[in-house]
Amino acid sequence: METEDLEQRLYEDNGLSSWVMTKCDQWQQHYVDNYKETFREYYRIWRGKYDPNDKIRESERSQLISPATAQAIESSVAEIEEATFGRGEFFDIRDDIVIPDMKEGMSEQEQAQLQAEMRQKAMDKQKIEYLKQKLGEDFQKQKVRKDIGEVLLNAAIFGTGIAEVILDLENEVKPATQTMGDVMAQGITETERAVVRLKPVLPQNFLIQPEATDIQSSLGVAIDEEVSPHSIKLLQEQGIYRDVVVGSSSTETSDDLEVDSTLAVQPDGVVRLTKYYGLVPRHLLDAELAEKTEDELVDEIVEVEEEEPNPLAYEVEDVEVEVKSGDSYYVEACVVIANGGTILKAIENPYMMKDRPVLAFPWDVVPSRFWGRGVTEKAFHSQKALDAELRGRIDALALTNVPMMAMDATRKPRGEKGEIRPGKMILTNGDPREVLQPFNFGQVQNITFAQAEALQNQIQAATGAFDSTGMPNAINRTSSSTLSMGLSAIIKRQKRTLVNFQESFLVPFVKMAACRYMQFDPENYPVEDFIFTVSSSLGILQREYEITQLVQLLQTMPQDNPVYPLLVKAVIENMSLSNREELDRMIDNSMQPDPQQQQLAQATAQTQLEFTQSQTQALIGQASESQARAKKIQAETVAIPIKEETDRIEAIADITRADGELTRDDKMKLKIAETAIKERGATIQEEKLSAST
Repeated sequence: METEDLEQRLYEDNGLSSWVMTKCDQWQQHYVDNYKETFREYYRIWRGKYDPNDKIRESERSQLISPATAQAIESSVAEIEEATFGRGEFFDIRDDIVIPDMKEGMSEQEQAQLQAEMRQKAMDKQKIEYLKQKLGEDFQKQKVRKDIGEVLLNAAIFGTGIAEVILDLENEVKPATQTMGDVMAQGITETERAVVRLKPVLPQNFLIQPEATDIQSSLGVAIDEEVSPHSIKLLQEQGIYRDVVVGSSSTETSDDLEVDSTLAVQPDGVVRLTKYYGLVPRHLLDAELAEKTEDELVDEIVEVEEEEPNPLAYEVEDVEVEVKSGDSYYVEACVVIANGGTILKAIENPYMMKDRPVLAFPWDVVPSRFWGRGVTEKAFHSQKALDAELRGRIDALALTNVPMMAMDATRKPRGEKGEIRPGKMILTNGDPREVLQPFNFGQVQNITFAQAEALQNQIQAATGAFDSTGMPNAINRTSSSTLSMGLSAIIKRQKRTLVNFQESFLVPFVKMAACRYMQFDPENYPVEDFIFTVSSSLGILQREYEITQLVQLLQTMPQDNPVYPLLVKAVIENMSLSNREELDRMIDNSMQPDPQQQQLAQATAQTQLEFTQSQTQALIGQASESQARAKKIQAETVAIPIKEETDRIEAIADITRADGELTRDDKMKLKIAETAIKERGATIQEEKLSAST
């Protein structure tokens, strides 16, 4: 511990450049010891480049490399790119602004406040749409999609995709016309503005603390690469780098920093440029800034002395940078060093979010490690076995296909060339059948074809990158349930990588770029706290699978179902059609009712309502009439017995008066009639009781 503290003090005593380069050299040595040769072999497998160190056995002569891993890498990257950029716009801004509606019974003051709030929220919505459109245009101009594709490719090959977010000044040149008197002049207009670019970084050019798991948890990160001298000179002329003499690092590029290790001759006359983003001791940065201020004042004194005979007195020795006693030991800074010792730039982090302009994401996460696990690592052992199988077969074919002869050397003429070719005459000292004998090693077994195919299927199973030829062998297409289960396993693995890429790289990059534009180009970008999301969709394989499910659902549904247009719209949205948006608008318009048809339907409904009301009134009138008739009948029914009783009494009175005139037969008839009337009255009473109950 004391030794480390002593070394730390020695580094700090030598200045900021020594402290930064010591850290970078330590981190680079860790990369060289653990990852350098492995990543170089991954790169050769993807490129199909052979190296003598890749020999599996000493007697191996073939240099074949199977393209199975390269196919898996390209297929996996293409799937993620299609899922990210397949719909055109790959990011979105969350719009959770709700414009309130005007309510009844509000006072004039409340209505005025509500209208002001509605106008403000409408303006906020316009800001969101403007920022989304403007940011998309700038991304397209700076070719961000191509750079993201390269980052994805690096992640698939090496396991980790790394990129640097660069802020640069660009002159926008546009054709324009201008009136000069009576003449219309044609020319160009130049506008200087800040732009954000994305620069992919290879693993050998990226340095990070070994125990760090991400960029923010590390003491710092560095991009160590070799560039041409003219790029540094241009930045010096723009005032971004200090105007100091920078020479070439060496005649040839360093073995640890070379971009393509397969090149026979590496470029020379380059400059080693180390860009460090991270924490540095505050006093070292302050001392460097003080030294820079001192140099600037000296230059100013020299200029004044040349212009004026009696210059002002500048006390350069007393120049110091004010340091607050309560500040922390470390400060976030950006340091650029050329050739390991010349500081070109050393400033405190100038970005308002205080974030480091470097992004990285692992293709597949390795627990507690920064470097991830890529497609090449997953397929490595199967790839080596497949290469051994192919090379062994090719070496065996060389022994079995090429004709060879065994010959008695004592009976061969002196000076005779030992070769076999068509039409050649061979001279022998004796019978040729005794001197020459064909020699054959046998035939190569056909089982190697099956073994090679099985190894290729193992690569596809390890990477999850099934192509059109490998899919039927891995999944039984005769069963829809088996196909669904097989595809779901593949889609889940691709979805996992897609979500990891979006959360760790894509969304942070869009937010970082928007913050850079808000800080350095506020005229074109509104400064607001926006929440960015991704508008990525499914990959090609996933979309095809979803379309199949939607089509099967459409076949079981009638076209007049209100859900039917929504399903058709979902099918169209999963297609890569050039007029997809136009079709979506047509479907949306077809789902909305026609105003004329809507008015006609309303008139029809009103007419039907009136007709129904008239029928109801008629039925009510008929019911009233029936009730009145029933009451009349009931009243008449009650009055009948009374009338019959009156008639009976009158008849009895008449009988009494004419009793003396009636015969015996007439009296009997009267008795029978009276009995019948009584029976009739009893029957009526029973009917009344039954009706009342």
